[in-house]
This record gives sequence, C-alpha cells and structure tokens, in this order.
Amino acid sequence: MKRYLSTLPLLALLACASAHADTLLIDRTKEQPAAMVPVRGQTASQVLATFGEPSEKLEPRGGQKRQWPTINRWVYPQFTVYFERAKVIDVVANKASAEEVGPKPPIR
Repeated sequence: MKRYLSTLPLLALLACASAHADTLLIDRTKEQPAAMVPVRGQTASQVLATFGEPSEKLEPRGGQKRQWPTINRWVYPQFTVYFERAKVIDVVANKASAEEVGPKPPIR
C-alpha cells in the first residue's frame, strides 16, 4: 500500500501536465484539409506563377564545394519552400503561433 501512495504525487503531476498540453504543429496539419502547396520537382518559376512572390527569400545555404548544391528557401505565410538547383525538394509548414510546438525556425 505504501508503494502505491508514493506514486500519487507523480500521477497528479502527469494529470495536470496533460490538461495543459501544447498545440503541436503536426496535429494542426492533420486536422486541417490539405492546403495547396508546391509539389516536389516543380521549378521556381512554376512556384512563382502559382503562389506569387514569397514574403521573404532567405540567404542561400551550401554550394561552397562542388559536391554540395546550393539550397534556396522561400518563406510564404503558411509554408517554407526549399529549392535545390531551382527545383522544389521540400515544403515545410510554418508555425501558426509562438505557443505551437513544431520545427525550429530556419537559420538566417
């Protein structure tokens, strides 16, 4: 009986923590219908024609050695597009608010 009583504070703490859970980015993206986003393989000009000018074009990364291609990143309000050699290689959802738990912000 004494062994079970020692776990009560831990159980109370876990119950409080789960009641005040963070909003997860992955949960938001699963709940919302699939938004129109660029598709892997699209060119930069196709992305511009479909989604318009990005709110921000981040500094290119990589490309210092021939074996590493330059990666360009364009930030739109809902997502960030990653390009390699002017073709989309990935699209990542942006955080909706500061309280949302998700990927770290891009290195600028």
